[in-house]
Amino acid sequence: MQRDAFDQVLISEVRLAALELGADRRAVDSVFFGGGTPTLLSGAALVGVLKAIAAEFGLVAGAEVTTEANPDSVDQAKLDQLVAGGFTRISYGVQSVAPNVLKTLDRTHTAGAARTAIQLARSAGFEHISADLIIATPGESDEDLRASVDLVTSAGVDHVSAYTLIVEPNTPLARQVATGAVPSPDDETAAHRYGLVDELLSARGFNWYEVSNWAKPGGQCRHNGHYWRNDDWLGVGPGAHSHRSGVRWWNVKHPRSYAVLVAAGELPVDQREVLTAQQVHLETVMLGLRTAAGLELSTTGALDPLAINKLVSDGLLDNGARAEGWLRVTPRGRLFVDAVTRDLTS
Repeated sequence: MQRDAFDQVLISEVRLAALELGADRRAVDSVFFGGGTPTLLSGAALVGVLKAIAAEFGLVAGAEVTTEANPDSVDQAKLDQLVAGGFTRISYGVQSVAPNVLKTLDRTHTAGAARTAIQLARSAGFEHISADLIIATPGESDEDLRASVDLVTSAGVDHVSAYTLIVEPNTPLARQVATGAVPSPDDETAAHRYGLVDELLSARGFNWYEVSNWAKPGGQCRHNGHYWRNDDWLGVGPGAHSHRSGVRWWNVKHPRSYAVLVAAGELPVDQREVLTAQQVHLETVMLGLRTAAGLELSTTGALDPLAINKLVSDGLLDNGARAEGWLRVTPRGRLFVDAVTRDLTS
């Protein structure tokens, strides 16, 4: 499938989905272009897809419209075009500003390109600018991380996401780790770096609001909030996932197979699953615990009070919040949120 025709396939799927939903269509308050580097498409193509969504579903007033981008995949003209077309937020995959870390991650941009891209987005008029950082990459130092946080915050972002490196199978990095050319990521180092990034961002006016996300006041990502609350969403594109009223489905992954199905007038759905009450409960606990708001005990169903007591005594759940009827992880609990979820739901 040619890149210059991909936007038309996406638009066709939007129309098919709208037709399928019929009277159940809802106006949307957030749209997120992600899953890679959508800005490899032209600005006109991205705006065209957004216009199709608005025409078929409607956008509520003040809708948040986000695109992911690499620092070297945009220029001023494209950014201006996106803002003029209705985009309000851009999320840059900065990852790091240290040359050795960027090389390990196989990224092509430089620290200078990252700063310039952020400044260009600010000049274009984006309401919100986010930077994604990867922490605990082999070879990264504390000073490398400090430099990354310093650059993105001084350049003007109002949102930062920081993720611990995950070595994906069948990648060049995975092969380097397997052969010993690059050391395997270390959990203790990752925990230390997480604490460091939290400290650095807090000192610069960013508030933690989800395990991997910090924002200045008003800068929180609305779209991600829908995921964390188990709201409904519609995914468009190869491999895209959707959720509506306890049913989850996902598209075929291969772009060519996806395009063939859409061209035939078929929704490119690969599989569907109806979530059980147990799955919904588990996901509600898991996602809620990741947020600063936490979980309201009265809405979570039965949770083992003995498990809660132990997690409080272990310093993983906040005792004051529990007294007020909420479960919230402590700063230390953020590092073990998956284990906290298991203990509460097993």
